[in-house]
Amino acid sequence: MVWLHMLGAKIIGVSLEPEHTPNMFSIIGAANLGQNFYIDIRNLKALSSVLQKHKPEIVIHMAAQSLVRYSYERPIETYETNVMGSLHLLEAIRQIDSVQSVVMVTTDKCYKNIEQQKGYVETDPMGGFDPYSSSKACMELMVDSMRNSFFLDGNTLVATARAGNVIGGGDWAKDRLVPDLIQGFATQRSVIIRNPAAIRPWQHVLEPLHGYLLLAEKLYSGNSVFASSWNFGPNESDNQTVNAVADKLCALWGKGAKWVHDQSEQPHEANMLMLNSNKAKKELGWKPALNIDETLELVIEWYKAFHKQEGMLDITRSQISKFNEFI
Repeated sequence: MVWLHMLGAKIIGVSLEPEHTPNMFSIIGAANLGQNFYIDIRNLKALSSVLQKHKPEIVIHMAAQSLVRYSYERPIETYETNVMGSLHLLEAIRQIDSVQSVVMVTTDKCYKNIEQQKGYVETDPMGGFDPYSSSKACMELMVDSMRNSFFLDGNTLVATARAGNVIGGGDWAKDRLVPDLIQGFATQRSVIIRNPAAIRPWQHVLEPLHGYLLLAEKLYSGNSVFASSWNFGPNESDNQTVNAVADKLCALWGKGAKWVHDQSEQPHEANMLMLNSNKAKKELGWKPALNIDETLELVIEWYKAFHKQEGMLDITRSQISKFNEFI
């Protein structure tokens, strides 16, 4: 939202109310950056009402139940939100003629993960062991069906975007590596990590956001070749283990930062997951701007500023400006 505001966009935001404190929305004063509506995307009537009133030209869809472990606890909610909620959005878009560009954000976990040693490409099969991953694979199939059924006239172009493990300031979600570590660092307690040997495609949140903006722009230009699926992942060298990233974050934070391995039985999570982003590099002109060390430095910079009670909107804008110098 901050980046869009910096670009001069007129922003209409739809989301649930913030679920916890602190939260990014409140900390940066996002309510002052655009018009915001607290709506559950499972409510088609309310969602349609907002779109019909404000008639957006570009839609970027990132609303989701996005936690793997939570999906084991609430599978029905996960499927309802990620599949039916996304379907409601496309149905609402279908009822108006203003929208020209739609980016539907899913996840790298939408692929059928066979623990392969190479990155998944956009044409690889969809799948998902856990309800979250499966719901996102279902969403991908649903979007493809809706695009083929209703969005081939060229008036509204629809694409899906799959990103890796995004990290950055402002995340306090439960059962995520960086938020868990930061909360532990701040209280000087050992952080429990479930699967330290797992390999993930780590990237700063601004990396895929840059990709989404490029993709939205290409769709807005009316070129239907871009109405397909796109991976936005890090360079291969930044596909690193959880424990390697945790150790780097501990070193950057400093005194009192430590973690321990939870060796109790845990719900299934993939051990290896990587993306091949050659399509985005060749056809969109997108590429990762930061390496893992630069990414983690920005992460720690943001959270340390927060704990010092600095102006977080200014810090966030500063990091976006700094990122723009690399792209």
